[in-house]
Amino acid sequence: MEDIKWLGHASFKISGEKVIYIDPWRLEGKNEEADIILITHDHYDHCSLSDIEKLKGKQTTVVAPPDAAQKITGDVRVVRPGDELTVKGIRIEAYPAYNLGKDFHPKVNGWVGYVININGKRIYHAGDTDLIPEMDGIKADVALLPVGGTYTMNAKEAAQAANRINPKLAIPMHFGSIVGSSKDAEEFRSLCQVPVEILERS
Repeated sequence: MEDIKWLGHASFKISGEKVIYIDPWRLEGKNEEADIILITHDHYDHCSLSDIEKLKGKQTTVVAPPDAAQKITGDVRVVRPGDELTVKGIRIEAYPAYNLGKDFHPKVNGWVGYVININGKRIYHAGDTDLIPEMDGIKADVALLPVGGTYTMNAKEAAQAANRINPKLAIPMHFGSIVGSSKDAEEFRSLCQVPVEILERS
């Protein structure tokens, strides 16, 4: 996927009509200025103010749920689950992201995943989430799904999510830094009934 770069953990760069970063964290080297930065929730490894500042220019718009948005300066758009908005011509949909039976990401916090309409594709970044009922309604060509367990879905649950969403391509994330390893990504691939690409960190 030339237009999708995995930057480690849950961080991605999507290039097309605009340059979009999602949950930038521990960025290395020189990075292209962002048109749009999407933040899924306010945990330090997803809402990293120092990394956001590295990417921000005068024209950058940041999209984030309320508790993260209040920490960020500049052009910030607040989103909640169920919201749809257009930023710089890019249609963005916010979906719920939360845990079931554990307290790391409570549903009440209103944290999100995103579907981005870019390059003629619908790209779903699930955020930090478990396998939740709302995934049944998600239509995506590409699904970026956490597989590391503990704070999110494990590989088996993420594969169930991928099979439920039925994208043309699934990409594992949220492994290799704080939790999870390449073994989780490989297990995810083995259990998926859809094509899977395990990206090398860019």
